[in-house]
Amino acid sequence: MNDDTGQTGITEQLGQSIPYLRRFSRAMTGSQQSGDTFAAATLEAILADRSVLDGQDVKTGLFKVLYSIWASAGAPVEEGEHGARAKAQRRLASLTNNSREALLLHTVEGFSFSEVGTIIGVDQSEAEELISIARREMADSASGSVMIIEDEAIIAMDIESIVAEMGHRVTGIARTRDEAIALASKDVPDLILADIQLADNSSGIDAVNDILQELGTRPVIFITAFPERLLTGDKPEPAFLISKPYSVDQVMSSVSQAMFFSSTETLNA
Repeated sequence: MNDDTGQTGITEQLGQSIPYLRRFSRAMTGSQQSGDTFAAATLEAILADRSVLDGQDVKTGLFKVLYSIWASAGAPVEEGEHGARAKAQRRLASLTNNSREALLLHTVEGFSFSEVGTIIGVDQSEAEELISIARREMADSASGSVMIIEDEAIIAMDIESIVAEMGHRVTGIARTRDEAIALASKDVPDLILADIQLADNSSGIDAVNDILQELGTRPVIFITAFPERLLTGDKPEPAFLISKPYSVDQVMSSVSQAMFFSSTETLNA
């Protein structure tokens, strides 16, 4: 393989990984704006010097550069001074260093324990321990009410079971935009977990925006089979996103993460 072919392959792999880099960065910082700022800085660093990928496979190297930049900036998260946002910051400050980020990398982004260690700069056994610690600490730190907006009955029941086993109360399941608005008004949720495409071709995005307009800001997790379509950086996008097909760990990690933050960007349909 000549140098040009190799560089082309790296560029293609970087392009494929960028939506997931944005997802991780947003979840790590708690907002789209902050997350995309760090993702952009990561790409600028790599474009300036490809050697910063450090001989790793492209995706692992990309995330390692992001983590290094974020950590060197003091590991900032979106700051809040009042109400639930301030409470979220106190919870984050109480977590073991690197544990939340390790959990995100493993359960949401699918990195192995070894790769997680490489990204955050610890050995594999320490990465495993950090992930275990994160699960315990986050499970103990926040609980609340969760509304599920999902039109596929089996998936809705599965998510309901996962959320309930985490200790959260499920307010109900809505299959359409109108059902979701009515349910939210009847039993106000602390967190909304919403599919993008609903029954009768209504939109989970529209449902969430209507609910937030009526009830005020609260965490939202979107579910979609095509996450790359929602992580372009071109418009308001979700800070928390689960890909279909999902794993139990992905749902648990995303719900725990979202419960730490009192706001999330939504999409303009």
